[in-house]
Amino acid sequence: MSHSPTASRSAPGKFLAIVDSGGANIASVRFALERLGIASELTADPAVIAAAERVILPGVGSAQEGMKRLRAKGLVDCVRRLRQPVLGICLGMQLLFESSEEGDTPSLGLIPGGVARLPESPGITVPHMGWNTLQSRQPSPLLAGIGPDARFYFVHSYAAPLSAATVATATHGAAFTAVVQRGNFSGVQFHPERSGAAGATLLRNFLTA
Repeated sequence: MSHSPTASRSAPGKFLAIVDSGGANIASVRFALERLGIASELTADPAVIAAAERVILPGVGSAQEGMKRLRAKGLVDCVRRLRQPVLGICLGMQLLFESSEEGDTPSLGLIPGGVARLPESPGITVPHMGWNTLQSRQPSPLLAGIGPDARFYFVHSYAAPLSAATVATATHGAAFTAVVQRGNFSGVQFHPERSGAAGATLLRNFLTA
């Protein structure tokens, strides 16, 4: 288990856990939370994660490696059993789905559908890297206070399909799910920790909704 020396808990169960899944974006997620005045605990301890008020599942890299890391740390069933609000970021969001075409990988199965590679076409390169707006499909507390012109930073080659769980889409050649929510599990394909004021608003919404 990995702990932050600066993390603190105001009361039992009243803290934010970041799943130590080995993703390269963990440090930037923690810095973004610190800027919001939120203490977090980076941990791979299932008991600590289960006791958290809210949980963030970060991730960068391939779905195959992401699931391998979760299995190695005994976290697959832990994440599946969570009942508090959970936010998956980038690969963390993709792992919430049933499967990924990347490495033909079975995933957590918490949201129906399979993640697939973004299609390439003339003028559309993969990976999708850069800033993009969102198109809202249904209201969500995650997007409260975020206008239609807000831009978010994306870096990905695979994306989730549109479904009943899609909260908002983005378009890179074709539309894909950019924000998803099903029950207590939600996810964003972009990096809110690298998306300036709009990303900070989304993180704050997740922490307070």
